[in-house]
Amino acid sequence: MPEFRYVAIDPAGQLARGTMEAATEAEVVGRLQRQGHIPMSAEPATRGSSLGGLLTMEIGGGALRAQDVADFTRELSIMLGAGQDLDRALRFMVETAPSARVRRVVSQLRDTVRDGGALAAALGRHPRSFSRLYVGLVRAGEAGGNLSATLERLAVLLERQRTLASTVKSAMIYPALLMLAAIGSVTLLLTTVLPQFVPLFEQNGAALPASTQALISTGAFVSNYGLYALLAMAVLGLATRQMLRRPGPRLFVDRLILRLPVIGGLARETLAARFTRTLGTLMVNGVPLIAALGIVRDAIANRAGVVAVDQATISARGGAGLSRPLDESGIFPARTIHLLRLGEETAQLGPMALRAAEIHEEKARIGVQRLVALLVPAITIVMGAVIAGIVSSLLLAMLSLNDLAG
Repeated sequence: MPEFRYVAIDPAGQLARGTMEAATEAEVVGRLQRQGHIPMSAEPATRGSSLGGLLTMEIGGGALRAQDVADFTRELSIMLGAGQDLDRALRFMVETAPSARVRRVVSQLRDTVRDGGALAAALGRHPRSFSRLYVGLVRAGEAGGNLSATLERLAVLLERQRTLASTVKSAMIYPALLMLAAIGSVTLLLTTVLPQFVPLFEQNGAALPASTQALISTGAFVSNYGLYALLAMAVLGLATRQMLRRPGPRLFVDRLILRLPVIGGLARETLAARFTRTLGTLMVNGVPLIAALGIVRDAIANRAGVVAVDQATISARGGAGLSRPLDESGIFPARTIHLLRLGEETAQLGPMALRAAEIHEEKARIGVQRLVALLVPAITIVMGAVIAGIVSSLLLAMLSLNDLAG
């Protein structure tokens, strides 16, 4: 009998991994559900170990983009909501796929479904495209018989997350370009324009002002050691990245970011938006609170937030509620705590979490706009001051030459 690897959420809300002998993946899923688990994925234990499996994985192409997954989810939910059966909906999506990569993945999903497998099991075979949260929600939707509504909520979740991320990235493009232009302009002045005046100063033997001498020394350093400095910064960046993969340093940095004056507020709003949106979507789709928190902790990127969710999970498992430990963590906005407490008191935690997500997403969007409004003039003023300082130093040196000639 073949052996299958599985990943599931146990009744205590913990992530469980293991192997099980069964005839099919559906039998593995059924056993796990009868044991009170929430199956997330089930696949053959020997998958990918043979040369054929490696070739299949290689030919299968890379992961789908976030936009592709969001479009796939939205279109599938619309077709299922219109009364189409799953096989026919997937066949239509294969025929209308916008790219060969999407067509290939959807074709593999349809083949698995036509062979009798569940859609969640088919999605679980593409972990680079469909996250554990995605697969778990689809599995819950299939088990509850409301796959279309689940996909609709999942599409909203993906679109909101993508919109929030794209808002931040798009808003940072102009300040980044402005900063790059400022650094380029100063570098050009120090390495190209300023050295043309150095022979003139040396021939006249004038005593240069301290600011001019400092600029000449800085320009010489940038010209001679600039590439080495960039290489050292790149190495330092890689070393920092490796260090931040360790739990201790990552927790320290994430907590520090949340406490910064301006960026910290924006980071807290973004963290709260992701937390409440994911939690609300899971609970509205029927996932129990403990299991939902076990999935949410993997969906938030901030380590300090993960620690807070872990403490809240322990509290909720003991029957003490969710809002109190989140409030004690001190990293979530007061509005988040208030709405979650209201949801607990009215037994509407899922809908109230989604309502909180809408508020925090709007606050994050406004925060990004304000940050950009501060960054752009600040960078412009600093760039103008630096260039004005360089020009002033050159003028002072030229005036000293005129005084010497006089």
